[in-house]
Amino acid sequence: MIPTPRDVSTGPGPATDDAARDPATRWALAAREGDPAAQAAFVRATQVEVWRFVAALIDPDSADDLTQETYLRAFRALPGFEGRSSARTWLLGIARRACADHLRTVVRRRRLGERLAAQAATDRPYPDPAGQLGANDLVRRLPAERRGAFVLTQLLGLSYAEAAAVEGVPVGTIRSRVARARDELINAVDDALAG
Repeated sequence: MIPTPRDVSTGPGPATDDAARDPATRWALAAREGDPAAQAAFVRATQVEVWRFVAALIDPDSADDLTQETYLRAFRALPGFEGRSSARTWLLGIARRACADHLRTVVRRRRLGERLAAQAATDRPYPDPAGQLGANDLVRRLPAERRGAFVLTQLLGLSYAEAAAVEGVPVGTIRSRVARARDELINAVDDALAG
């Protein structure tokens, strides 16, 4: 038996079949090629469903931000989307991972808050009766670049490499900024206690 030639004008079989059945997949494949109208249509076709999904997984208050994060991740990953599954399936998988990352961040912040509260209760050699040493006030006094590095690494728990990526600077710069911020905070506390 001699195989008949495939019709190559429609592209690979399975992806095209899925795309023909699913408008969202058609839009995603066109968006992958850089068509701005297709990108907008893809978002419009899937946004409500993504929002409802993340609202159900996390909560409605976080749904807007997580929906936006989902689309940011999706558009970064769009060049690798081949249409083997529907765009809805692919996009909801991205949304699920965004929700999981969000939950990990929330848990990490909660644990950090508990550690900081426990440490604050035990680290002081003597109490601050006037309440002059509010941690937020001290951190707000830091210069913006040092405050950013300090908050990212010491309060939010990001690694120095992650903080460097967020701030768009080398890791060594983050290390230096955090060290200087620590020195400034120690001096501010000493000044307030001596005050």
